[in-house]
Amino acid sequence: MDSGKEDLSSILTNLQPELLNEDYVFITLDDDSDLENKLDPIATFKEKEGITLVITKERAQGNKLEYNSVFNCISLGVQSSLTSVGLIAAISKPLSDNGIACNVFSGYFHDHIFVQKSLSTQAMELLNNIKTK
Repeated sequence: MDSGKEDLSSILTNLQPELLNEDYVFITLDDDSDLENKLDPIATFKEKEGITLVITKERAQGNKLEYNSVFNCISLGVQSSLTSVGLIAAISKPLSDNGIACNVFSGYFHDHIFVQKSLSTQAMELLNNIKTK
């Protein structure tokens, strides 16, 4: 199985960011909660304080779950290696310089950046400009 690109220049040239069409929220559950499967999370991370889930805003509202902010997900089309160096720094710098927080999840094949919904169009413009430099 292809482990992806490692050369940062090649990765940035082929970034191919795509803004997903769904609103997402971050929630947390206790380790012993049976809700996890029902909520069909797009991402999960187990921490000592509990389990973090990224789920659709619709599912959170339907299950009366609290959340703080609404995010959009930008998936990078480039298949970068999990051992590549510098990608997160290269994408987070222009976002940070423009007051955009980014929450990154790296999957085996692609990286996914969650940004505040109200800033997602601006984030896409910034990411598209990275690959043309």
